[in-house]
Amino acid sequence: MSELFDRVDALVASRSPLPPPAERKRLRTAHGLTLDEVAEALEVRRATVSGWESSTKATEPRGKEREAYARLLKHLAEFYPADANAPTPAQDTAVPATFASTPAPAPEARTLSTGPAPEAAAMTTEQNTPSRPATAPAAPSRPAPAARPTSTSRRPAARKAAPANTPAGADPRFANGPLAVVDVDDDGQVLAYCVGGLVLDVPAKSLPSLVDWTLKEALLGQPKLSGPGKDADPLIVLTESALERYGLPVALSEEERHAGRIPEGHKVIKQLVRADWKLTKRGFGPWARIYRPATGSERACVQLCIPSWNALDPRSWGHAGQLAPADLARVLGVYAARVMTPRGSAGVTSLELMTAFHPPTRASEPDETGKRHSEHNPGSLGKDPVDCAPCEAPDNHPLLKDLPRFHTRTPAEKLFEEAYDWARPFTDAEYTRRHLVGIDVNMAFAAGANGLTVGLGAPTQVKAPVFDAKLPGAWLVDLSHVDLSRVKVGKDKWVDLDSSLLPSPFTPSGERPTGPAWYATPTVAYAVELGYDVTPIEAWVRYDSGRYLDSWYNRLRDAFLATMADLGVHADTDPADFLTAMVGWRQRDPEMAIVVDAVKGTVKNGLGKLRERPRGEGWKAGEPWRALSRATWRPDIRAAVISRTRINLHRKIVRHAAFTGQYPVAILTDCVVYAVDGASPLDFLPYKDGKPLPGGFKLGINPGLVKWEGTQELLWGEGVREQFNAPELNLARYIKDGTVTNVDNGE
Repeated sequence: MSELFDRVDALVASRSPLPPPAERKRLRTAHGLTLDEVAEALEVRRATVSGWESSTKATEPRGKEREAYARLLKHLAEFYPADANAPTPAQDTAVPATFASTPAPAPEARTLSTGPAPEAAAMTTEQNTPSRPATAPAAPSRPAPAARPTSTSRRPAARKAAPANTPAGADPRFANGPLAVVDVDDDGQVLAYCVGGLVLDVPAKSLPSLVDWTLKEALLGQPKLSGPGKDADPLIVLTESALERYGLPVALSEEERHAGRIPEGHKVIKQLVRADWKLTKRGFGPWARIYRPATGSERACVQLCIPSWNALDPRSWGHAGQLAPADLARVLGVYAARVMTPRGSAGVTSLELMTAFHPPTRASEPDETGKRHSEHNPGSLGKDPVDCAPCEAPDNHPLLKDLPRFHTRTPAEKLFEEAYDWARPFTDAEYTRRHLVGIDVNMAFAAGANGLTVGLGAPTQVKAPVFDAKLPGAWLVDLSHVDLSRVKVGKDKWVDLDSSLLPSPFTPSGERPTGPAWYATPTVAYAVELGYDVTPIEAWVRYDSGRYLDSWYNRLRDAFLATMADLGVHADTDPADFLTAMVGWRQRDPEMAIVVDAVKGTVKNGLGKLRERPRGEGWKAGEPWRALSRATWRPDIRAAVISRTRINLHRKIVRHAAFTGQYPVAILTDCVVYAVDGASPLDFLPYKDGKPLPGGFKLGINPGLVKWEGTQELLWGEGVREQFNAPELNLARYIKDGTVTNVDNGE
């Protein structure tokens, strides 16, 4: 009889009630448990637990797993009861309208719903945030986190035609969004997780058939961003279980990681070859492209993303590679909607975004026979690379192969426009201050690109030119006579400053130049703005020019602002409210915080790609490397953006010094540190009647405005400098949390 009772108890327990997925996640995180810890305790995979916490019943626990999971959640609920006053999440606004209204399932499809569930995750302060003094902004009240989709549709197969209820204006060819994360559940079913909570059944048994299904049935892709451009190819993300299903390694070997691809003789590549599919020159790596040559305007190409092969670099994508399939589809879907479908690393995607707005070619007007031809698209970089000027060439470039082997180029031979890394000792007056407060410019390099005129074609050498601030290029000029002790800050207003407390605007180190050097146009133009004459000796200028980066900037700015708004930080807010909103913004929705980092990485890495250096591949000094064959290899554009970014920052510093008498003690890239009495930026940034100093620093989330980076006691800074015997140690590098690592005092 006892065995019978045990079976009855087990049967009842197998139907144990479970809280909604969002509550399950809240209880786990409230107790500090990781997905791995829960998975190990329940003897299941990490992805299984993650699936239980995503809003779908497709992976609901069953049997003994459900009994144990219900018991765990019951105990946690006793420790961490739900907040009855927590607001119920509104409809998900994290995915833009383009994909927010994902087509409903076709009539024959099954719809499984968990029902709406309030998500009451307690908000904590942002990681690595230093302890704030009493005068620092207080933490805000808990906002409602962005809601997850609460229903999931499962289609036996996507139809070629769009569902009858596809939203008006949506492209029926891409009714299921730009991408899908393909995973294998515990029952062995292959599923494709799309944006908006949509899940498709995948019938493909091999990788070639998966590519066929993607192109013919999945309805994945994204419309082009500009008239002459091309639609984005569908993106398929393969999880570890999907890699196993399709015969691919879960991780690359050390040799494969070094090569960036699996061997050409791999059985999966042979399958693709037999099916007449081709791979690009970079082979089958973390971002593989599988295609057939285009016939007319029809493209047949699928992009693969393999997180476990490090496709999603943590430096740009954080922990995205460890997300559950549905959550990863959400993150990548938001990025695709607001930026573009990822085409590779953040840097590669950034260059693709530039090109998408300015394709190299366009269709000509019809000729006498009515036929159109491909022609150069004005405003683009063209399809062929152009040589840089010798001064713009990085070391070991083919243009420099005739230089002596160990020759070090001087400023008069090499354009060296980089971001600031500058610091100085404290003054006696600053020793009486209590705090060091750091402020950081939002999206500084993106702001530097906004409205910037850059060269589009090849450079032209000019001897003894007359400087023209509207002409992009590199100028050999002596700026050592520019004296920051007296500068012009307005049309006719001159001010006296303490130049010993200011960095030079003309060098990344902040040291005053000692003779002729090469500078990008924005740097030379700033010398003229400060009220000084310039007489260039030589120049390499580009007469074919334009505001090539404007659309790129606007797209990334809008993506950044929209995602920060999802996290409760809005543009045009009161400075005090802005500082409050920035407290703990990452914890409100860690997945949307990933999108913010990815957008920032797209800016930074894209500019780096404009001057990409050799990456192994058997390259030797003086020989061309692969990146030089791209039309988007443009070190002059990178130099112009960095130059303008550094000058923008220096202009604000000068205005601030002229108005307040306060000078920075350290600058690192876009972070500036001041020694002041207060602990908050509001304690030293000048605001009059709620308005900031014109041309100075302004608190806000928009690109070019500043946020609070961190506050430390001045004694901390002096102690660190004494400890490492480095009186000019750049404290901007450590101001965020006070942790000092990798100190180089020059010895």
